[in-house]
Amino acid sequence: MADDLDDDGGINCSVDERYELPQNTDQQIEQNEPKIGMEFNDPDELFEFYRDYAKSSGFPVKKHTRRKNVIGIVRSITLVCGRAGKHNSTCQNPLKPQTSYKVGCNAKITARLNLDGRWEISVVVLEHNHGLSPTKSRFFRCNRRISAHVRHQINLNDQAGIRMNKNFSSLVHEAGGYENMLCDEKACRNLVDESRRLRLGEGDASAIMKYFSRMVAENSDGRSREAYKEFGEVVTFDTTYLTNKYDMPFAPFVGVNHHGQSILLGCGLISKEDTETFIWLFTKWVECMDGCAPQGIITDQARAMKNAIEIVFPNTRHRWCLWHIMKKLSEKLGRYTEYEAISSTMKGVVYDTQSPQEFEIQWNEMVDMYGLEDCDWLCELYEERNRWVPCFVKNCFWAGMSTTQRSESMNAFFDGYVNSKTSLKQFVEQYENALRNKTEKEMRADAESFSKVKATATTYDMESQIQGVYTLAKFKEFQAEFTGKMYCDIVNFQEGAGVLEYVIRDMTLRLEGGKRIPKFFKVSFRETDSEVECSCQLFVFKGIVCRHALTILIRHDVSFLLEKYILQRWRKDVRRAHSKMKVKFNTWVVTPEQLRYHELCLAFSEVADLAAQNNHECEVVKKWIDTKFRELQLAESS
Repeated sequence: MADDLDDDGGINCSVDERYELPQNTDQQIEQNEPKIGMEFNDPDELFEFYRDYAKSSGFPVKKHTRRKNVIGIVRSITLVCGRAGKHNSTCQNPLKPQTSYKVGCNAKITARLNLDGRWEISVVVLEHNHGLSPTKSRFFRCNRRISAHVRHQINLNDQAGIRMNKNFSSLVHEAGGYENMLCDEKACRNLVDESRRLRLGEGDASAIMKYFSRMVAENSDGRSREAYKEFGEVVTFDTTYLTNKYDMPFAPFVGVNHHGQSILLGCGLISKEDTETFIWLFTKWVECMDGCAPQGIITDQARAMKNAIEIVFPNTRHRWCLWHIMKKLSEKLGRYTEYEAISSTMKGVVYDTQSPQEFEIQWNEMVDMYGLEDCDWLCELYEERNRWVPCFVKNCFWAGMSTTQRSESMNAFFDGYVNSKTSLKQFVEQYENALRNKTEKEMRADAESFSKVKATATTYDMESQIQGVYTLAKFKEFQAEFTGKMYCDIVNFQEGAGVLEYVIRDMTLRLEGGKRIPKFFKVSFRETDSEVECSCQLFVFKGIVCRHALTILIRHDVSFLLEKYILQRWRKDVRRAHSKMKVKFNTWVVTPEQLRYHELCLAFSEVADLAAQNNHECEVVKKWIDTKFRELQLAESS
């Protein structure tokens, strides 16, 4: 009986070769031609022989028929050119015929099982009715396979968040060019899709639920929860950064750590952006944080978000993202003929006023000057000025959280890991990769703050005091203020009831033309306990003593800052609980085979490092590998 096998241009094979060998010469091709009487141990060895011959000659091959005897034992097998047979079109439109490999080529070999139990070639037809091209052999399906090495690299890079185009390019570079690759990018993409399905199952929803259930069971005391205890006074919440392929907004809760870096304190994937959804999300998140609401939260102007915060976080200071507001200037005010002047004036009113009273005076002057009384957008902003204008919000601690920087850093945080086409299954994997990357950056900054010292710019004890306790990043900020006092001078002074009042002129600001613009700040100082307060409120807002206050402290011979002016959250000598916790990576399922392969790769790489230093040792190792490879092949076939 005859069984028809693959009916296309070849088959997918599992032979574990890494890269294509150089093309054979005509003499080698002739020597490797199939001949009647050649014997092989099994059908796989026969196919490999014919496939290698076909590859060097320039045609595809496929298994065609095998014949069995009456008791079902295969007695003969025929291998044919991949272009054998005739194409039967199933296309309904005759004007758009399908393409086909088949041209009726008769080239083939047939082998029969002889009395010795070996496969002996009995029929050989070498002539083809089509052109041959060895340089195109690598594109034939029978010659394309993904080796264990390539499979391992692709999966490893995919789990590390490397995109497929870069992933495949690295393999091409390692192979020495596309011509040496045994697989194409499409096959690699299919492999990645299959691996992701295996790692997280077929269904997004069920996979996500299983993942979260496992995380609850295995990681009940998460790193983000511990980090929130240290840095959760102020968070930003932003749904504008990213949506996935299901149009589900990604909503991260972000704080600032002791290095001034963004730190993820949780996130949500939400299906809608209404009040009910935000109430659910905020409630669940604060439950995860042991019921402790943040002191301050920064969001965009969404009304649904504002309503939810008032319900779930009634005692939390709610601030709007200034960056989101100011970037709308051209959209909301662009229709006015004097837009450029309006924009410049409004920026000055928003950024330069130091008190609510000063802001309100200048705002009303701007509205009158440009006739903006009927602009509903400006009217709404003015009504909610206590949520976004700097001089209204800087009387609270915001950890120096610039909304522009936070938004930019969140883009940098997740870029390269998730995008608008990311599925939910991919999201949980890449979320962990991004978290792992951020954790590594924090640990690196911890190590640098521990082992490095930034030199002081002066001989003042106060600067040395902060140098010894603050992280590098925060000491740099303090040092910028300390050296910045050279641009400050006292222009007025008066004495009150136990408090000295100073007016400081700050010449730090310089325009493009080089001209410096003075800004004036009021500093109060109490001699009895060296308490100091500045109208710029940098310390209140950011936790860093400003140059204006430092100017007055130095004037009064204060050598060291009071402890109240040294925040624990910026210190490098504090043992923080969250830094002792590892990030969980439950989605990286590793089989025993993958683990053994990884261990061998590591071991081989160490041997390669040593052997590559000496030509003799290199040849010895290569010979050993070749011998071991043949032993393993023989063991597998037997």
